[in-house]
Amino acid sequence: MKRNRSFNNDQKLLLVKSLHTLIWMFFVMAIGYVVYAGLRNRIDALVWYAIGLVVLEGIVLLAFNGSCPLTPVAARFTTSRDDNFDIFLPKWLAKNNKAIFTTIFVCGVAMVIYRVVQ
Repeated sequence: MKRNRSFNNDQKLLLVKSLHTLIWMFFVMAIGYVVYAGLRNRIDALVWYAIGLVVLEGIVLLAFNGSCPLTPVAARFTTSRDDNFDIFLPKWLAKNNKAIFTTIFVCGVAMVIYRVVQ
C-alpha cells in the first residue's frame, strides 16, 4: 500500500525557514570567526576560507537583488511578507541583518588585514 506523504504549505514553509536559519547561523559563525581571528591574531587558512565564503555569499545576495535565494521559495508557501517571514529571526534583526553583519564583517576583515600587514 502506497501512502501519499505530501507536505502542506505550513510544513514546507517550516522546512524552508529552518534551512534558511541554519545557513544564516553558518555565516554568522564564519563572520564571528573572522572577528575572532582578527582580535586574537590567529590568521590561518580557516579565516581566509571564512572570508571567501562570506564574500561569495555577498555575491549571491547581489545576484538575487539583495535577498536570499530561499526567500522566493518561502514566498510560495505563505502570503506573509513580514521581514522575517522566511527565517526564524526577530523582525528587527531580519530587517537590519545585512547592515549589522556587513559592518561586523568589514570590521573583522580590517582587523585581519591589519594583523597581516603589521
